[in-house]
Amino acid sequence: MKIIFMGTPSFALVILKKIFYNKNHELISIITQPDKKSGRGQKIKFSDVKNFALENNLDFMQPESLKDNNLLLKLKTLKPDLFLVAAYGKIIPENILEIPKYCAINVHASLLPKYRGAAPIQHAIINGETVTGVTIMKMDKGMDTGDIILQEKCDILQEDTYESLYNKLANLGADSLIKVLDNFDFDNLNLKKQEDSLASYAPIIKKDFCHIDWSKSSLEILNFVRALKPKPGAYTLYENKIFKIWDLIEYPVYGTEEPGKIIAITNNGIAIKTFDGALLITCLQEQNNKIMLASEYLKGHKIKTGILLV
Repeated sequence: MKIIFMGTPSFALVILKKIFYNKNHELISIITQPDKKSGRGQKIKFSDVKNFALENNLDFMQPESLKDNNLLLKLKTLKPDLFLVAAYGKIIPENILEIPKYCAINVHASLLPKYRGAAPIQHAIINGETVTGVTIMKMDKGMDTGDIILQEKCDILQEDTYESLYNKLANLGADSLIKVLDNFDFDNLNLKKQEDSLASYAPIIKKDFCHIDWSKSSLEILNFVRALKPKPGAYTLYENKIFKIWDLIEYPVYGTEEPGKIIAITNNGIAIKTFDGALLITCLQEQNNKIMLASEYLKGHKIKTGILLV
């Protein structure tokens, strides 16, 4: 099977490696996003997929636009059997999807039709889901609306963060994709239509979204913080200064104070009132500073009780 792979971040890299080391199929080219500037120095950063391609002397492309006629011509010339897509990061036009002999296949990190969109892993944790998974689907022109080829489930544990669940789903996606490539007849795929009436959406995570709402329940806030760890990070404001909150635990002592109010300072952290209880901040990051245990931070900084976090 002649394959063109499309992907960009580490999620895609896990899947790409699985394909590369599986000798049953021929990886003829890779498409990944253009290089981006990153960090304070605005240095050029290669995608994880590009780095792997360079290390292994693999043919790759970084088109600025998927509507480029030269790209279309090159892809047709390569005569792929399949496109395999994982976290590429751009909508793929219909005329591109029609190029492979069989189809374009996507690996999506949810049990579709739930959590269509750019951030399914984060939204599943935020919403308190206990089970998620991966969907291998035949792509169409819609956003994650294609027919389902295979789905595999994965438990979401209480201790899972975005990072840990991301890694689990990347590995599950890679294994599931190889299962499809090695065992399915692409001339006679048994496809399952998605139930559009059951669809939910997982839009991209933007900065404003990451602001903690202390009027929510303790469980909702705990889920929110772990869903945004290690990036982009949930934050709150203390006296107009941004603090990212990295770890919280239940705090058993609380009263009837307004949600968001600092109700206690302990040896282990800072207790904050929530809608239905209280939480202890045990790890934080003051604006423009490093991540610290709250116990260490409090040794050199005074935090006042009675102040409202907003």
